[in-house]
Amino acid sequence: MHELSFGTWLIHISSVIEWIVAIFVIYNISTYKKYNLFYWLSIAMVPNLIGAMCAITWHIYDNQEILYGLVTLQGIFTFIGNSTLAIAAIKIFRGTETYE
Repeated sequence: MHELSFGTWLIHISSVIEWIVAIFVIYNISTYKKYNLFYWLSIAMVPNLIGAMCAITWHIYDNQEILYGLVTLQGIFTFIGNSTLAIAAIKIFRGTETYE
């Protein structure tokens, strides 16, 4: 784990924790307030979280070449996550639910 500085690790780990908390907060809001479209937003966030965990796992093992497939997975999950987030945002924008 010596490849990255302490500050970089702090940012990586806190970002993943923040993303997990955001998913649960959005999910809880969607179930409490019955905002069904926000439920799908919380689900759409999961691929980005998986991508972030792939990147962190690769760094934990000092960027070993044998684990380079994690970099590819990270890119794939980031693409999927960004696409699903865009779709969820469009559905919320076009949705007929009212939010008070």
